[in-house]
Amino acid sequence: MSFLDQNPGLGYPAAAGLGLLLGSFLNVVILRLPRRLEWQWKRDSLEVLGEPEVYDPPPPGIVVERSHCPHCKHQLAWWENIPVLSWLALRGRCRSCHAPISLQYPLVELLTMALVVCCVWRFGFGWQGFGAIVLTCFLIALAGIDLRTQLLPDQLTLPLLWLGLIASIDALYLPAKPALVGAIIGYLSLWSVWWVFKQITGKEGMGHGDFKLLAALGAWVGLQGIVPTILLSSLVGAIVGSIWLAAKGRDRATPIPFGPYLAVAGWVVFFWGDWMVDAYLRFSGLR
Repeated sequence: MSFLDQNPGLGYPAAAGLGLLLGSFLNVVILRLPRRLEWQWKRDSLEVLGEPEVYDPPPPGIVVERSHCPHCKHQLAWWENIPVLSWLALRGRCRSCHAPISLQYPLVELLTMALVVCCVWRFGFGWQGFGAIVLTCFLIALAGIDLRTQLLPDQLTLPLLWLGLIASIDALYLPAKPALVGAIIGYLSLWSVWWVFKQITGKEGMGHGDFKLLAALGAWVGLQGIVPTILLSSLVGAIVGSIWLAAKGRDRATPIPFGPYLAVAGWVVFFWGDWMVDAYLRFSGLR
């Protein structure tokens, strides 16, 4: 890893290539994981209710099954599965049925590439850089799934929480105590808002996945990163959400996924939280 740090001309292109490959895999996670979960939930419900089992073939898995066109089921050849380049070569359409291929594929791949390069630029090519890449990939997957389905699966939020706590054992980013306290306060802060809102209105203002995502972020940014994450996500969510509602002609009762805003804010605070807090204290005259 020190070799890559000393030779950025090799390290950054390698990181960019890795980011494209990870982005391709994250597209699979974003599209297939919710379908797999829904299929499993249906099977579990039938078992709990004692209903007869209905033949329902499982949707494609995340790792084993090859990629295919969702319209005509055409299995993609290797050259049709190259990140970004294949989408451009095929002009955004399936080679078999000519159905349009979602722009999500190249966008997620390019976004992942850019953020992975940013990870190694900020933290280097060692364990800190690797951990930052892991966090980034989890947040991209969670944001993408929440945007599409308004779900934040435990299968992603809970491992992200544990990985943050495990990283704190060796103080990779922060010591264990601030990480643990950050996770606890992260969960309780949004849970308390949800509980108060429910007592007053009788409605649930947010999903439980938001609590778990902020708890996971708290394990990575610590207690001092919780408040900036909440404030930044709320600000971005209010602005972007209002614009989206106006553009779609929806009223304020329309549910809006909060996970993507938490993911963006948590990523920014993880990278530059110390600088943000220091700049605020200097600007306010408290330092």
